[in-house]
Amino acid sequence: MARRNANGIQPAKGDLPRRICAACGLDFAWRRKWARDWANVRFCSDRCRRAGARTPPA
Repeated sequence: MARRNANGIQPAKGDLPRRICAACGLDFAWRRKWARDWANVRFCSDRCRRAGARTPPA
């Protein structure tokens, strides 16, 4: 399931959807392995997933 536009050309890396990691706060781009579950992806890596979501400073 490759991400390709209507012309069959793979989009540039800068054009892929981006998110902010709930644990470390860094932004990360869409990856092919997340294609089916992109709506539920919250963390940029397994390390951040294990650390869990940070609570915002009060």
